[in-house]
Amino acid sequence: MLVILTRDNILSVNQVCPSCLLADRKGTPRWHHGTLGCGHSLDKVDTHQAKVYECEMGFQLAEVDSQPA
Repeated sequence: MLVILTRDNILSVNQVCPSCLLADRKGTPRWHHGTLGCGHSLDKVDTHQAKVYECEMGFQLAEVDSQPA
């Protein structure tokens, strides 16, 4: 599951992406075979961190596991 990271909050992509011109027809980020099509991957500091991306609009997105550990 992708979430958007801001300085103070974690937002659902459903709150931001529907108004983005780069979103797919459903208003979600363009996700193709494990790669964000409307952004690029940022380097991870270590293997215990979530994958973080930066979208073309400048938002940071994190791929988080929606299943409890």
